[in-house]
Amino acid sequence: MRFNPQTSVLAGMDTSVLQARLAQMQQDYLDLMSGAKVVSASYTQGEGGKSVTYDRTNIAQLTMAIRQLQAQLGIIRSPRRAIGVRF
Repeated sequence: MRFNPQTSVLAGMDTSVLQARLAQMQQDYLDLMSGAKVVSASYTQGEGGKSVTYDRTNIAQLTMAIRQLQAQLGIIRSPRRAIGVRF
């Protein structure tokens, strides 16, 4: 089954919104890969605490989300390639 931008979950979204989000996600990806983005952080202030964690699973999910946006914008043909087996 081929990717169809007209039936995708992103169908109907404004192109400029998708492009802006793609640029941000690509920057997040580069920051994670270069170590510029925090991998894990937490703090407590007053009565509450906050924490954020990025791990390798997040990188894989981020990569797939980037590819889906690229496919929706027509930058690539499909968000993922078919798995092929060669003997």
